[in-house]
Amino acid sequence: MAEVNVDIAQQSSQGQNLPLQDRVAIVTGSSRGIGKAIALHLASLGAKLVINYSSNSTKADDVVSQINSISNSSLRAIAVKANISDPDQVKSLFDAAESAFQSPVNILVNSAAVLDAKYPSILNTTVEDFDRTFEVNARGAFICCKEGASRIKRGGGGRIICLTTSLAAAFKPGYGAYTASKAAVEAMVKILAKELKGTGITANCVAPGPIATDMFYNGRTEEMIKRVIDECPNGRLGQTEDVAPVVGFLAVYDGCSSLNQIIRGFELWVWKNSWQGTVPEWGSSRYEFEYNRAPMQIPDTRRETKKRYLSGFNLCHFVWF
Repeated sequence: MAEVNVDIAQQSSQGQNLPLQDRVAIVTGSSRGIGKAIALHLASLGAKLVINYSSNSTKADDVVSQINSISNSSLRAIAVKANISDPDQVKSLFDAAESAFQSPVNILVNSAAVLDAKYPSILNTTVEDFDRTFEVNARGAFICCKEGASRIKRGGGGRIICLTTSLAAAFKPGYGAYTASKAAVEAMVKILAKELKGTGITANCVAPGPIATDMFYNGRTEEMIKRVIDECPNGRLGQTEDVAPVVGFLAVYDGCSSLNQIIRGFELWVWKNSWQGTVPEWGSSRYEFEYNRAPMQIPDTRRETKKRYLSGFNLCHFVWF
């Protein structure tokens, strides 16, 4: 994570013109893995962070120290323990954010999740494991989204972003409960986005492909890992730092959020009418932006429908693992 720390320090030294300057963001499950990378990236864009964890306070405190170390005076991050499947604890999570930063929450990123490392078939999935998966992944996301819809500042700039999975469109054996729990989140967030119309709060999902985290490696043999890598278009696992800028993109700009999309790895197309000209300076090198591409280049059999619907929009294409 040293590379991310350098990024935070560089952004901080550039002054106050950061895209998320002093906005308050809660990132669940951010003591490690994808959540940690997202928290560090949002901090590099100027946000104040609540680092949520469920058990390992040491790792959460380390993330907080990384973020606060670049600030000369003001508090930029706190760690808060909370089980996201418990409504009272999620309420306390928002209370802690408001108390620490004297501001309503602007951004909620729900990254906390569990995966059954036995990778059982549906036939061999126990009811207890199924319930545990849905308790954290689906119920937890519901409770966080519900509290976020109530507590996030309205009027513009409010964001709810849930991490799901590309498996929700792949339907691979061995992930029955996990895939179903994440598919439930995707359906819920799409509905939530419509229900939040007029509030200035957007709702999206980011659905990564296989990412090199502890959760990915847990329970997998070398053969299983190799098989997954062989299926990746770029011949490698994604990294947590590949995902974080996608979340940052959604947190900053309204353009693609207005389409209430699920952004799914590996390759995605985002339509928007809010950007002109060059790539924002804060953009990650992992983005490969191409502007003003013709609508007929959209890789979809329904391109004529999309062409009409997207009339007047610019097309931004970037490759993501």
